[in-house]
Amino acid sequence: MTLLVTGGVGFIGSNFVLDWFRCSDEPIVNLDKLTYAGNRENLAALEGDARHTFVQGDIGDRALLERLLAEHRPRAVVNFAAESHVDRSIHGPEDFIQTNVVGTFRLLEAVRAYWSTLPEAERPAFRFLHVSTDEVYGSLSPTDPPFAETNRYEPNSPYSASKAASDHLVRAWHHTYGLPVLTTNCSNNYGPYHFPEKLIPLIIVNALAGKPLPVYGDGQQVRDWLYVGDHCSAIRRVLEAGTPGQTYNIGGRSEKTNLEVVRTVCALLDELAPAPQRGVRDARSGAPVERYEQLITFVADRPGHDRRYAMDIRKIERELGWRPAETFESGIRKTVQWYLDHPQWVARVQSGAYRQWVAQQYAI
Repeated sequence: MTLLVTGGVGFIGSNFVLDWFRCSDEPIVNLDKLTYAGNRENLAALEGDARHTFVQGDIGDRALLERLLAEHRPRAVVNFAAESHVDRSIHGPEDFIQTNVVGTFRLLEAVRAYWSTLPEAERPAFRFLHVSTDEVYGSLSPTDPPFAETNRYEPNSPYSASKAASDHLVRAWHHTYGLPVLTTNCSNNYGPYHFPEKLIPLIIVNALAGKPLPVYGDGQQVRDWLYVGDHCSAIRRVLEAGTPGQTYNIGGRSEKTNLEVVRTVCALLDELAPAPQRGVRDARSGAPVERYEQLITFVADRPGHDRRYAMDIRKIERELGWRPAETFESGIRKTVQWYLDHPQWVARVQSGAYRQWVAQQYAI
């Protein structure tokens, strides 16, 4: 009994792998391309662990996929592999099409070929779980009900369009070929090992360095925030008991504006790592920082920025008995504390290329 996990060295994937081994001894073969956001240090605790086999490679490499499937004979594939940052998709959409669309197609084809060779009695138990996003549904107004699994797809960015395409491929491979697939669409994740280009880790890292805390537009964009540990438990539950061909929305029931999130992080840092005690100075003026909130800087809004996402998670609650264990308040406190406790990890992921990207993206 083995799982093949793709993209298992990135933020959500590495959290899933660590979470899996806290709950199970079932081996994992972890295929990851190791792009800028993939970090093997995330899984340093598994060095020498016979349950974990790491393979560097691309889901677009059909020959590699066929070899891994034939060699390890997994009972399920969990697909986290994706380009996932909206801002990067606006500047360079081709990588998103290549990985999220072409890569998913090639993965599906390799898995379908493998699945068709399984003994007839084993095929119904096999699963292909595809991890997707709430962004495929588009944007909500302040009064709209949350996204349900029956909402039509209205992606608005190159990233969300590429993920929508991958979702459609997964659905089609079930309906046309009978491949036992499951799709999960999650809201905004946060937690340990999050690459600091996304909002929460970026704010933590910049605040501790006295750098501007960039907030797009008026900061009133609303997201449903999901602690990554809760996301991992939901995926385990869907893999265990989900109905093939079905989609399950996963959310944290924690709608917050971006500005609320930034201010919450600042308040926690004021409590846990006070700027005066750390000698933090404003990187622009050189003045001492008294409270991190004074570093908030409003920047030009992202093109086509969706205003609100929210998830209706009643289906997964009703059918599978899953619900988030963390509130936003408990999850964000754990997250801030993790970054304070792991400064070496943060320092090592902040390469020159990362710093150049932040300066380009936020013009600060």
